[in-house]
Amino acid sequence: MKQRSAWRYLWAAQDIRRKLLITIALLAIFRLAAHIPVPGVNREVIANIMAGGGVGGTVMGILDMLSGGTISHFSVLAMGVYPYITAQIILQLLVPIVPALQKRMEEDPREGQKWMERWTYYLAVPMAALQAVGQINLFSIYASGNKILNNYGFSGDALLPSIAIIISMTAGTMFAIWLGELISEFGIRNQGLSLIIFAGIVSQIPKNFKTILADEQYRWISLISMLLITVGIVFAIVFVQQGRRNVPVMYPGRRVGNRMSMPVKGTLPLMVNMAGMIPLIFAQSLLSFPAIIASFFSNSQTKWVADLSVNMQKWFGGSSSVYWIMYFFMVVGFTFFYTDVLFTQQNYGENLKKVGAQIPGVSRGSPTQKYLTRVLRRITFPGAFFLGIVAILPWLLGLILPFGKNQNLLLVSSAGLLIVVGVVRDTFFNIEAELKVHGYDDNLLIR
Repeated sequence: MKQRSAWRYLWAAQDIRRKLLITIALLAIFRLAAHIPVPGVNREVIANIMAGGGVGGTVMGILDMLSGGTISHFSVLAMGVYPYITAQIILQLLVPIVPALQKRMEEDPREGQKWMERWTYYLAVPMAALQAVGQINLFSIYASGNKILNNYGFSGDALLPSIAIIISMTAGTMFAIWLGELISEFGIRNQGLSLIIFAGIVSQIPKNFKTILADEQYRWISLISMLLITVGIVFAIVFVQQGRRNVPVMYPGRRVGNRMSMPVKGTLPLMVNMAGMIPLIFAQSLLSFPAIIASFFSNSQTKWVADLSVNMQKWFGGSSSVYWIMYFFMVVGFTFFYTDVLFTQQNYGENLKKVGAQIPGVSRGSPTQKYLTRVLRRITFPGAFFLGIVAILPWLLGLILPFGKNQNLLLVSSAGLLIVVGVVRDTFFNIEAELKVHGYDDNLLIR
């Protein structure tokens, strides 16, 4: 039989081809919907905020990158799927805090997971509505007295239009979540929401590439630097994300007739970076909050209050060294915190005990869980340090390279690149698994 490339095998499989086409079609629908603006939005004011720099431009620029450019258009999809992710994080953090939830997850993990998914959807709706109000208020703060929306307010004639705006933004978020679920069900399995975020971030590449080409003074050196930096970051991300510590585990033998087989040696892989992108989202949200609160007091008649407000906006607005240093330490701290929360929920000590497995030299149950937690914390340190470096990479490039302060040397921000590489890696592994199910040879797969 004549060997063909993996992609020809991929396209020849009818069900895989159908899944890829469905995924592409749904992502195209998402990108089209991302250009539908909120009713009554003043685009000129939005454009002035985005181009104005300062605290407003920095904060909005970060949100615009993560939303795939929907913030700059003030689209009905301006919040993306992040309210759903926020709801998911809140429920995950509540499990170890609320005993009833922890007991539900431990007694029947499968039913507990279904419960988590159902309530994540329920919680995503009010989270989206609250975030819509917060996003409108955030724009209003940086609009310098100009109206973001032509008819917005919660009294008088503006009440019904305001409710309609919030409902449209909430519906846009739920529509994006629905598209993600359709992709996971009918397209690439379990990658729907990740691909929705991926599509938004990647859509900003042409715009950023055009910005680099527009700088005639540093055009070529910026292109070369961008290429080298991007390749280096991608290599580092893949290397760290693939990092595992394989803990040896002895599984009990099985009885076959009257004979008992020998114990089976296995391994339990512990990831170097179990937290993924979540610590960056945590740290970014908390660091943006003081600047937003301080902006309410910038016009205070009390001098020391006004001065403190200006300093707070300067420190937490993304333009000072204090901000980036705090960002680094918060990302590292949140990585340890969130990893501990996730690992505690998985409860490997009890799960291994139930199947009769044991780590050599370690007692079953609670001692196993403590041992694994200690090992995981040790290997989490390089992963946490790496996430911290990725988070502050734009600032580091500005310090190291003489033209880095005035030029974006990444087609996608370092945080966005972390998401892109992770989604591409997971999607590739998913497709590879589909190919193996169809019986195609492993040596034909592209690596």
